[in-house]
Amino acid sequence: MSKLRDILGFSSNDHERDYVEEPLLPDQHMDTMERDIELLDDDYSTKERRVQKEAEKQIQDAAEDSLRKIHVIKSGLCPHCGEHLKDHLFASVCEACGWHSYEKPQKGVRVHIIDGTQIEGDSCYVIKSGEILVVREDVVVARLFKPSVRWIEYMWQKDEVITRYRHLVDRMKILCGWCHEEADPGKKGFTLIHVAFGAAQERYVFCSEQCYEAFRKMYPSRVHRNCYERNCRECDLCIKRYDDETDDIRLLAKDMLKLKSAKK
Repeated sequence: MSKLRDILGFSSNDHERDYVEEPLLPDQHMDTMERDIELLDDDYSTKERRVQKEAEKQIQDAAEDSLRKIHVIKSGLCPHCGEHLKDHLFASVCEACGWHSYEKPQKGVRVHIIDGTQIEGDSCYVIKSGEILVVREDVVVARLFKPSVRWIEYMWQKDEVITRYRHLVDRMKILCGWCHEEADPGKKGFTLIHVAFGAAQERYVFCSEQCYEAFRKMYPSRVHRNCYERNCRECDLCIKRYDDETDDIRLLAKDMLKLKSAKK
């Protein structure tokens, strides 16, 4: 029995356990594992090897299925029915079958109950049976039945949203509209503008103030005067193609992703 315990990572002395490498399991899982070990103890070597081999095959099959699913999603198709996905930066939705995948905040969820009460937690999970588990500080604090829930609110912080877009932009290659060198959004002098040379807005990115000023001198705006200085929200002299958002990080990232996909 002691040999089998050693193979599976158990020790008779709790202080001898390696808490860094040993996965942390709930108490009920540990109790189940103890009982399984006792059942296998009579012929542990043969059975343990067989169980381990089956587990390794299951892990490999799951990894292959996951990788296959990711490749299908990267192609813009639904992994469930094969229809085209509606892609957003942090969400993908299939209108044909309802399959979806989306980003959630690292921490912060509020579940609204039909009677008007609210339950807050760090995260929540809608399990296969339809029940909703609310987790706070790594502990399940509520188990809710679907008919009692009105809606689930994910509490995104504005700074967290902007940070995610910046991280996405940082992984892209953005070229300066004047010198055509790579532009760093975090570098001082980085400029992103909307200006109309024809009937519609265009977006330009510059790596420095010098490139921006050189561009302005070479290309004065065509539709109306002072286009460079005008506030787009207060102007209606051209066809708007872009929203006026904080740092335009979201739209810049979306444009770069579309450009990258088109090249492929």
